[in-house]
Amino acid sequence: MTPLIGRDEEIELLLRRWQHASSGEGCVVVLTGEPGIGKSHIALALQERLQAEPHITVRHFCSAHHTNSALYPFIDNLERAARFERGEAPTEKFAKLEALLLRSGADADRVVPALANLLSLPVSDRYQLPELSPQKRKEMTLAAFSAQLEALAARQPVFIIFEDAHWSDPTSMELLTITLEKVPQLRVLLLITARPEFTPPWPGHAHVTTVSLTRLNRRNGAALIERVTAGKTLPEEVLDQILARTDGVPLFVEELTKAVLETGLLQERDDHYVVSGPLPSLAIPTTLNASLMARLDRLAPVKEVAQIGAVVGREFSYELLSVVAKLPRQRLEEALAQLVQAELIFCRGEIPRAVYTFKHALVRDAAEAGLLKSRRAALHAAVANAFEQQFPEIVESQPETLALHLTEAGLFEKAGEYWLQAGKKAAMRSANLEAIAHLRKGIEVSAHLADGALKDRLELDFQYALGPCLIATQGPASPQAVATFARARELCQRLGDPPSDYKSCFG
Repeated sequence: MTPLIGRDEEIELLLRRWQHASSGEGCVVVLTGEPGIGKSHIALALQERLQAEPHITVRHFCSAHHTNSALYPFIDNLERAARFERGEAPTEKFAKLEALLLRSGADADRVVPALANLLSLPVSDRYQLPELSPQKRKEMTLAAFSAQLEALAARQPVFIIFEDAHWSDPTSMELLTITLEKVPQLRVLLLITARPEFTPPWPGHAHVTTVSLTRLNRRNGAALIERVTAGKTLPEEVLDQILARTDGVPLFVEELTKAVLETGLLQERDDHYVVSGPLPSLAIPTTLNASLMARLDRLAPVKEVAQIGAVVGREFSYELLSVVAKLPRQRLEEALAQLVQAELIFCRGEIPRAVYTFKHALVRDAAEAGLLKSRRAALHAAVANAFEQQFPEIVESQPETLALHLTEAGLFEKAGEYWLQAGKKAAMRSANLEAIAHLRKGIEVSAHLADGALKDRLELDFQYALGPCLIATQGPASPQAVATFARARELCQRLGDPPSDYKSCFG
């Protein structure tokens, strides 16, 4: 990782908070700032500074594609920490999860059944999983996460990074709030990163510090450019244009400098660059998105691979990409290697189990934006088909992921089926806000279907599932709940002979 520039004060503050946390006074720091300002870089820099100290690091990543997937960052963390492999039997995964949780030192009976159930894994006979209502099961799950953290903090100080809180699902935000309330009694430093639009759901606390990141000044911006050029100076006119157009946003400074170096307009000398000819007025992009697009365009042979990955999301696996891209193995691997070398994506693991992550959400957005609408829809359809045919564990655990891709592909009937499945699954976990979001998306999608009994029956399914979720969150007399039941009754009358369970519910 490249060293930080211009963030000494923030790192010093975090190190002071870490000292408090290590001595038993848990702290929370919320880093806010616009995209590309360096929030994740600071989190990684602190993690690097703490390597010499005894501690445990726990990282949670929220995702723009999973804003309504209940507990997604926590589930993702568990699966990564337990080192799950695709294709493993559920019993193998349970054994790995059990071993992970036992190492934490937490009460096994309290954490293992609850978290195994969350991951839809069969619990061994030595544990008992009581029959509980969805709400009680949710409470048991959140309590299990809290117990595991408390056990970890009893062993060693814990550094928790919760990335991109603005994309958190409601249940994860509920668990984060519970954790934040308990932090003062634990040896924990909780670092939360978020964009400026994030509004914390918790009140002000003495142990919570919010830091708003500002842009780099000219001196630090120039130092960052010199870092990218490996110490070689740029012509003054080029340096001035880069600094003026990037306006102190670190990601933009890095990407625009790389874009300029890749144009071929500059020639390398011993310790500096010179302009090879007159500098065209449009040679230096004016926006971060234009800069990223320019870099991708110059990687024309591998640009398509980046675009396919972007359709999947911020993170994508080699296995899924190979199915969707349908490229010869050597060509695919060479393309991925070029994107890694260009530092547009990062790689974790070895092929064929490798997982790739775009350097930043804005890089992913730029790659996807370059696709024609028809091509983007076709890729979404291909991704959904790949999930259905070869990734059954995703179909089972994340029906909303398939629903999203099918919706983007314009396959509305099938998308509706998965939105309904996702809504019911979330409701069974008492993740009612997530369920409402899925079900409303399904109703929106069903509006694209041709008028008739099929459309009415699908919408009735959504309204029937939506009603109890609205009652749980807003009360039976809320305008939205009343409107849902009224619409369901209208659909029942239109269908003429709906199933008996609908009749009993809606009269």
